[in-house]
Order: sequence, then C-alpha cells, then structure tokens
Amino acid sequence: MSIEMKTPLDVQRELAGRFEARRLTMNLTQEGLAARAGVSWSSLKRFEHTGLIALDSLLKLALVLECLEDFDRVCVDEDGRSLAPKSLDEILSQSKPRKKGRIK
Repeated sequence: MSIEMKTPLDVQRELAGRFEARRLTMNLTQEGLAARAGVSWSSLKRFEHTGLIALDSLLKLALVLECLEDFDRVCVDEDGRSLAPKSLDEILSQSKPRKKGRIK
C-alpha cells in the first residue's frame, strides 16, 4: 500500500489540467471560455499554465464548464455533510465556536 502526498502546487496543476481538458472537450477556445465566464483571457491562460487563479474567477469558469456543483464536496465530513450545523437543534447543541486560534 502506497500513500501519495500531494502538495498544494500538485493540486493546483492537476485542477488546471482538468479545467483545460474540460474546456477542450466542450470545444471552447481560451478566449471563448474567458468571455463567457467574465474572466480575463490572461487570467485563464495563467491558470492553465501555472494553476494560479482567484477563487471567484475559478468559480465563474466552473459555472461555464458545468462543474460548479463539484465545489459542494469541498470541506464536508465522511457522510458528505457540510461541517457547518444545519438545523436549529444542531446549532443549540453545539458549544460556542472558536473565534481565535491559540497557536501562533
């Protein structure tokens, strides 16, 4: 059994590659996708080459590429539920959430 540890840079590059592949599958040019998403062409070009992009731009691209709902699975527990409380009972039963960390 091997454990593969990814760095943030690895994840950025893989995500950029998946976005580029999806763009090409949808037969969109970089300029066309950028225009449809309301993102500058230079931002999209930089993202596909380096993996760097602002979160709001990434989400706009995901909307046009029809994969925005994939972000609903970020930061959820093992059951796929959000880590934030949903019902009033859950809110009342929880202890007060921390506002500050202790470790510097």
